[in-house]
Amino acid sequence: MKPFLLRSLGWMIVLLAAVAPAAPAAAQENWPDFRGPQADGTCQYGIPLRWSETQNVVWKTPLPGRGWSTPVIWGRWLWMTTATDEGRKQWALQVDKQTGRLVRQVLVFENPQPEPINPLNSYASPSPVIEPGRVYVHFGTYGTACLDSETGRILWTRRDLKLDHKEGPGSSPVLWRDLLIFHCDGMDVQYIVALDKRTGRTVWKTPRSVDLEPFRPDFRKAYSTPLVVQTDWGPVLVSTAAQAAYGYDPRTGQELWRLRYRGFSNVSRPVLRRGLLLLNTGYSRAQLWALPLAPYRGEVPPDRVRWRVLRNVPRRASVVATEELVFMVDDRGVATCLELETGKRVWTKRLGGNYSASALLSGKRVYFFNQEGTTTVVQAARTFRQLARNHLKDGLMASPAVSQGALYLRTRETLYRIEARSPNRGG
Repeated sequence: MKPFLLRSLGWMIVLLAAVAPAAPAAAQENWPDFRGPQADGTCQYGIPLRWSETQNVVWKTPLPGRGWSTPVIWGRWLWMTTATDEGRKQWALQVDKQTGRLVRQVLVFENPQPEPINPLNSYASPSPVIEPGRVYVHFGTYGTACLDSETGRILWTRRDLKLDHKEGPGSSPVLWRDLLIFHCDGMDVQYIVALDKRTGRTVWKTPRSVDLEPFRPDFRKAYSTPLVVQTDWGPVLVSTAAQAAYGYDPRTGQELWRLRYRGFSNVSRPVLRRGLLLLNTGYSRAQLWALPLAPYRGEVPPDRVRWRVLRNVPRRASVVATEELVFMVDDRGVATCLELETGKRVWTKRLGGNYSASALLSGKRVYFFNQEGTTTVVQAARTFRQLARNHLKDGLMASPAVSQGALYLRTRETLYRIEARSPNRGG
């Protein structure tokens, strides 16, 4: 396709209306990805408003090891990963979502000499992805594996895709058609790779094209998770990395476009809403950029970015968005509401605490989960209104999962199933 510019506002509207997440929009019982079936932290089912260690708790299950990966759900089974504190053993955990019973603890990898990690991280932070019959677990440089999601049998492994994370693994994989795709953005190497999900063999591998040699090694790494969107001009894999965001053809790994910024150690995942890509530039001072999704080719000019927000942008947690508003909370607990179309600040409120888990949007409510164990529920509206504050004792690092009105929260030591008793799920 030859490079071209959109020639009219009407044509722009047609194109932007055409884009949509690659995942189905219908509400499902399954939570296949760490940000749900639409990969954007939204759920269609009503979930509880209030809970505590005893209120609206269906079950709670102690978990072995330490891990910040989000649970993923398909049918009856919930899967997540964990590891020993020092990283010498890494497991996949299978839980019955109805009863909370820990069904299996599958030892996937052993590491004689694991590398040091950031104190906020774990050796099991990347979240799995799941589909009928198979779950895929990823531990960054320590390896990737496919398991039978019914029996826990390991079907294949890869341990040769090495990189120096410095802070420990963080990027989660995504499934698209027959491919398992993930980032490998270390201090030493930077590329994105797609494996055949049936065999684990490499289908394509694409190096990052921005020259990172002028940057010191710490400024070359990233921990974000890619997002695949379907457009009228074909599928696009959107990927935030050190010093640039990229668009790739997920079928071949061919780079379509790139947008330069100054940032690294990206954690927050891109979000698409109403044709706008919400991109986080990462450390050291994160910015949120809104880029209209269009059939770009090559270098995207900076003036194509519709708006930039420079204050109170999270460096770790991902944002959520309605058709009109964007909601986010920064690492130190300042929540912000923005206009989606303009980036204009609507309100800002200090919630308190420290934040790593990504926000959740359920209907007209936004849920913010902090590391001290408190979840603040606010109205998804132009006027700030706090609806509830709920507390669990162990603290929340993993992002939430939802299935048929039940909220699954993983704390440092425990997995909870939270579900309202009343028919309207008001909690």
